[in-house]
Amino acid sequence: MTTNKLTTKLYTQIQQRLACAGFRAVSSAGFVSHKTKTTTNRWSSNQIRALKKMSNIDMDKVYMRNAAESKELNIVFRYVNETLKIDREFNFNRQMDEQIEGILTRIQGNVQKQMEKKQKKKGKSNEPVVVGSSEINVKLYSENHDLNFNNLTFTELLDKNISGIKLRVVDATFDMVFNPPWILSLKLPKCMLAGFVVYPTACELQFAEREHSNGTWFKAKQSQTTEWEACGEGFHYIPTAEDIGYYLKFVVTPGNGKGAKGPVVEEISKTTVQAAPELFPFEGRHRHTPDYLIASNELRVVTYNLLADYYADSDYSRKTLFPYCPPKYLEIDYRKQLFIKEIVGYKADLICLQEVDQKIFDIDFKEILGGPSLNYHGIMAPKGTCAEGVAIFVRKSRFELVESQVLHLGSKIPKLPIFESLWNKIKINEQLASRICDRSTTLQTCLLKIKDTNRYILVANTHLYFHPDADHIRLLQMAFSITYVEHLLKEAVKDLKISNPQDIGLIFCGDFNSVPECGIYKLMTEQFVDKDFVDWRSNAEQAVSNVELTQPFEMASACGTPEFTNFTTLFAACLDYIFYQKDRFEVMQYVPLPTEEQLKVNSAIPSVVIPSDHVALIADLRFKTGSSA
Repeated sequence: MTTNKLTTKLYTQIQQRLACAGFRAVSSAGFVSHKTKTTTNRWSSNQIRALKKMSNIDMDKVYMRNAAESKELNIVFRYVNETLKIDREFNFNRQMDEQIEGILTRIQGNVQKQMEKKQKKKGKSNEPVVVGSSEINVKLYSENHDLNFNNLTFTELLDKNISGIKLRVVDATFDMVFNPPWILSLKLPKCMLAGFVVYPTACELQFAEREHSNGTWFKAKQSQTTEWEACGEGFHYIPTAEDIGYYLKFVVTPGNGKGAKGPVVEEISKTTVQAAPELFPFEGRHRHTPDYLIASNELRVVTYNLLADYYADSDYSRKTLFPYCPPKYLEIDYRKQLFIKEIVGYKADLICLQEVDQKIFDIDFKEILGGPSLNYHGIMAPKGTCAEGVAIFVRKSRFELVESQVLHLGSKIPKLPIFESLWNKIKINEQLASRICDRSTTLQTCLLKIKDTNRYILVANTHLYFHPDADHIRLLQMAFSITYVEHLLKEAVKDLKISNPQDIGLIFCGDFNSVPECGIYKLMTEQFVDKDFVDWRSNAEQAVSNVELTQPFEMASACGTPEFTNFTTLFAACLDYIFYQKDRFEVMQYVPLPTEEQLKVNSAIPSVVIPSDHVALIADLRFKTGSSA
């Protein structure tokens, strides 16, 4: 379908649904609803906002909802009295174990208040008062049963499976619909760029499923207009250059697998679609990854520190860390559009991310990477109680997830038997022991099986401690991490009965906050750090004594040691790596990094065209011959 016209069939369906609820058609490109006021009774602010966006509360239905394992009963109906010029949605939040009589009394009281307000207004004119308070009759009944419902609770009523239940309010009769498909919240992003995917940042469904719900996008020059032009279908929309300067409206009809549809909800963007910069450095990098890898012995790996909003959204970041970056380009609603498009364009099999905000993982990455078109499986590992952490995404079409583990290094160091030998050497220095155990550093691992093969990959992902005087802490964190990874790999070989060692390989990604001259790179690539290495004395009071480190894996850096993977005006260096087991894999290619000239176009990064203070690393790896297919 074209982006500027709805199909005749879809438009007809929308017109039919709107007409059933008293809507007035404007054109094939838009519609307008009657304006209604809302009366609420102990509803949350989110529920109220969602109800105000509802554009299809049927006038002949009363909607009652009770979520599983909840005693709350939500009641919504729309009462219209043309004589009194009442057109109002009534919303109640009651309890399932309340007697129905009490609930009806509450409904009666609220309706009476609205009528009295209207009657007072009419009393100022010469027109007579039409409805007195004594005429306000509210009743719940079924024409199929003579049972008096008043002494029952709603729990008891529903247990009786009575059909055809109706609510009578004065002169109006409503059919009761229990647990219809419903939208609890709907929200659009604050920033929308032409050429970048737009999707609801909140779309919480109840008694409904996304695959059975319908979404339609409209655009208009004015947000208050009734003339909306249809421009797309589905839950995602990519604005074009023609949409620049337009507001977007998203209209959702919730549905479920039984074919039921609920009230339509709409949301209008607070801002218009903006023009994006003409050139992004990641677009040039995408030319090296035009397609997904196909061969079963090949995989593309990405590691990327995203710069968590948890850190970017502060006066310190705006004034001290990144004063060169205009604040609007530090906002997460702007930056996330860039790094999502960047990540998607690398067409990776395995994505390791650091500084991932929990809200970005839950809303944005699940929406885009976890959606049916890309079909990644994502696992988030928060950094202690922090609102950010590390995350791994793997393509479901390529991998089976055997198991995943999360190790919070600080708290586990004194507790795990596999750490005992090294822990005993450092715990005698109380300042050192306290500092390393107080860290929230997290190690995340996933054991993957490549589908239709006998090959396995153990993936590790971490973000080590950042402090400038903590080379010794980072080196110890790496030593504990590699010890843990070695333990997991041995367990996997035993449990999975892997007879050929070449059939399982290690990939270790992350932001290690360590330059190539420091001990982590030496430990990973040379397998040894001696007791006199300079890192041990990065803090005099916490100096590490008589500790030598070894590790058993032949590792190399897939992207080598680029001059910069982190680039700000205060600091620029190589901190990020894709370490791979070089006796298991070989590097097919790595994607060239942005040049220093590109990084300096806007003084440093993040910037209007680069969303983080780090750059992504991308490498294509191939299992070496000798492994079984």
